[in-house]
Amino acid sequence: QVQLVESGGGSVQAGGSLRLSCAASAFTYSMAWFRQAPGKEREGVASIVSAGNTKYADSVKGRFTISKDGAKYNLYLQMNSLKPEDTAMYYCAARMVWGLSLEANTYNYWGQGTQVTVSS
Repeated sequence: QVQLVESGGGSVQAGGSLRLSCAASAFTYSMAWFRQAPGKEREGVASIVSAGNTKYADSVKGRFTISKDGAKYNLYLQMNSLKPEDTAMYYCAARMVWGLSLEANTYNYWGQGTQVTVSS
């Protein structure tokens, strides 16, 4: 089992920045960030593999950056130029399969989530 613990969420005004962190208890081949707003389906935001390759949802390209700290298994999401539509619960996910994916049903391990609220 891999344990994932997110942190770094909060409230910010539109145009601001936040950095999310996810502490993983072990190495995984692929990790990702997802988000879910009230009444909406969970959507993939960004994915990264152990080699450092990344994939982003179109809605966050150029604004969000996913990265990993390989030595400590940690995952990060730097979010800049935040918009009210970025408001959601953000989840860290991981799997023991190599490859980039923004599909929630391909991930085995999930964190408890951290809330991000962007006001206009």
